[in-house]
Amino acid sequence: MTSDDSIFNRLFELFQSPGPVNWRLAGEVRKSLVGAAEPVDPTLADEYTELAVAAQMRLEPVIRLSMGQPGELQPVDRTVWSTDNQESFGYLVEPLAGTFGAGLVDPANPMAAMLAPMGPAVLGMQAGTMVGFMAHRTLGQFDTGMPALGTERLYLVVPNVEGFATDHGLDQRQVRLWAACHEVAHHAILDVPWVRPRVTELLADFASSVSFDSSKLSETLERMDDPAAIEDVLGGAGGLAGLLGGNHDPEKLAPIQALLATIEGYGDQVVGLALTDIAPELGPIQEAWARRRAEPGQAEQFLSQLIGLELERHHAGDATRLFTEIGRRWGMDSVDSLWSSPESAPILAELTDPVGWAARVLLTDPMDETL
Repeated sequence: MTSDDSIFNRLFELFQSPGPVNWRLAGEVRKSLVGAAEPVDPTLADEYTELAVAAQMRLEPVIRLSMGQPGELQPVDRTVWSTDNQESFGYLVEPLAGTFGAGLVDPANPMAAMLAPMGPAVLGMQAGTMVGFMAHRTLGQFDTGMPALGTERLYLVVPNVEGFATDHGLDQRQVRLWAACHEVAHHAILDVPWVRPRVTELLADFASSVSFDSSKLSETLERMDDPAAIEDVLGGAGGLAGLLGGNHDPEKLAPIQALLATIEGYGDQVVGLALTDIAPELGPIQEAWARRRAEPGQAEQFLSQLIGLELERHHAGDATRLFTEIGRRWGMDSVDSLWSSPESAPILAELTDPVGWAARVLLTDPMDETL
């Protein structure tokens, strides 16, 4: 067999995959972006594991949710995290398969229609790109923007946590404990019975409103005999996501932003309560974390370009302040009540309106004078 035959067969194999997303191709793209493995030093890994146990103990008195037994924390490098979690974001990509295929079937654009059977491969490339970008930034499952719903294991991406501490001049051990607390708290929040299904439901509803316009893709395909044009597509700003970017219903975005802010904001609040008396650098850590989260990473920009999913994670700060104010005015039992059902969680406008949330959730009479 010639080398050309071997390359052709390899490409043919990569593009053959059952299902709406070609996960094999996603894996190849992801690996090319993540880079070489960086095994975690066993001594450092042991420290992370021990800190997770300490985090569990610190959180139990303050989180007021069922903690359960989250299992042993996995201190890993970017390669292991991305490999283990690639398909954990399937709920983000798979609902797009139908709308993406429909967007390519356009009689006015026969060249684009020719790509319709390649839909799973194209979506696989998008999934691999997204997770590859995430691997270079995320600190753990608590920091992926959209939750990784395909696994219940706890992870911290050690090179990224260590880099976060170094980049901001923070005490590394305190950052490690803070990150471990966030990961344990995040696990407990996602274990609330309605949270995972609600995230999936809202994302599927959003995806159903996305539509793809094949015209830009067709124009690019017509220039594919020019090597410079191909390089622009694959390596330019936005890459393929810039070509596939879809339109969406903006009204379906706000519920997603509100729920993600609720999850992240509550995590911030309980971690702050758990560490306030033992982490002298808690304030600077929280400030650095808030600044970092407010600046969208490549994965978040990619989602925005691809389907208009703008996470606006700065709303988490509003949620933390909301929960603090609810606790001050009506007691911590009132904060707990927001986890009783999806309907009790704050909507986006209520993140800055505790009275509005209380009138809707706590009281049958919104004009009650106790507000």
